[in-house]
Amino acid sequence: MSEPRPDTHLTIEDTEDALLEGDRPFAPGTARAALSYPVFRRVFGGALLSNIGSWMQNVVLGAYGYSLTHSATFVSLLSFAQLVPLMLLSVVGGALADRFDRKWLIILVSIEQTAFALGIAWITRSPSPSQWLLLFFVLAMGIGQAVYAPAYSSVMPELVEDRDLVGAVALNSVNMNLSRVVGPAIGSLIYARFGVSWVFVGNAVSYLFIIGALLTVVVPAVIPNPLEPQGLRRVLGGFSVARHDRVVGRCLTVMTLFSLFSLAFVVQMPTLAERNLGIDPAHATYGLFYATFGTGAVVGALSIGTFLSQRPLERVVRVGLGGFAVFLAGLALVRSVPLAFPVVFAVGFFYFATVTSLSTVLQQRLDNRVRGRVMALWVMAFGGTVAIGGLIAGPLIDATSVTAVLLLGAAVAAVLIPFADLYDHGSPAAAT
Repeated sequence: MSEPRPDTHLTIEDTEDALLEGDRPFAPGTARAALSYPVFRRVFGGALLSNIGSWMQNVVLGAYGYSLTHSATFVSLLSFAQLVPLMLLSVVGGALADRFDRKWLIILVSIEQTAFALGIAWITRSPSPSQWLLLFFVLAMGIGQAVYAPAYSSVMPELVEDRDLVGAVALNSVNMNLSRVVGPAIGSLIYARFGVSWVFVGNAVSYLFIIGALLTVVVPAVIPNPLEPQGLRRVLGGFSVARHDRVVGRCLTVMTLFSLFSLAFVVQMPTLAERNLGIDPAHATYGLFYATFGTGAVVGALSIGTFLSQRPLERVVRVGLGGFAVFLAGLALVRSVPLAFPVVFAVGFFYFATVTSLSTVLQQRLDNRVRGRVMALWVMAFGGTVAIGGLIAGPLIDATSVTAVLLLGAAVAAVLIPFADLYDHGSPAAAT
């Protein structure tokens, strides 16, 4: 069972103090404590700016694909091309992250993604771009992300002491979701004012920030265990950890089922906006709508390192699943644009309070020697599985409705509540 975390409330002033006064003591395990590490702050900032560019592209890409074809199926194919490498190749990326220098692995993959973002910018200059070429370039970026994601997920916890891991994981979720707020807002404005190609140019430029941040810091080296298996057994080592550690296995199973059945709305947000709410995905209102969802996700993630810091995260996961189920059903049924904004905010809040809690419980169980391979499974569950669910959801929406698909997702989230028993009932931690 988790120890209660000390209570703290993170304000803007506290965050500024943490950024400016790295030597000031903070309550262990909080967001403020994680921000007190200079190396963590630098990489966190570079990743935030890079993620803003990525979410500029992610949101506009779906809106552009829908405007180009008016097909929910094509939107699903774009998402599938982007995310399926996370499902198929993350275990390889995780094995690389546990074998080679994670810092340079991230830098090299970021350079690859920069090149293909510029490629997408080039082909979208045409009024009738090749849909197959667009899918290929998106797939290439997805392959790079399958290596980047487990390497980055493995690096960040090593930049703070173990006692401050909860705050670091919460801030990484904030990073992801703050970029969901800023990225769509900026991307939608650029799309409407300057054209879609400039959005992808902006994403290419954003990778320079994470590259620059990593070039200025020293990242702890991975010390391989000479007794570990090699080859395919090493690549699949994360599955062995999940099989022997009950808590790790349950975290990954809950995340997989949640992503597969309940998160299709993330992929199909343009379809939801147009068909249920009458919002044009190419209009700035859509960017604001998506940013509202992202704001809720930021607050949900930040809650784990602040006002929910003294709550057992195992319980927060279950409450989060329940709240998500209720508000996702509400989002499926609402038809009023003003009402949809607070509802999508609540969906974002419970979505990432749940995901951040799951990720923190998982990270607390892992040793650095296996972190890359287990986090590769998390990347598969959190990102890759969404591609499968989104691919299925597209034709299903075209055959039925987006409302039906969202209601199914809400029902699955509710069913997962009793299964999400993440308390340690005596299973050994994943330390080897």
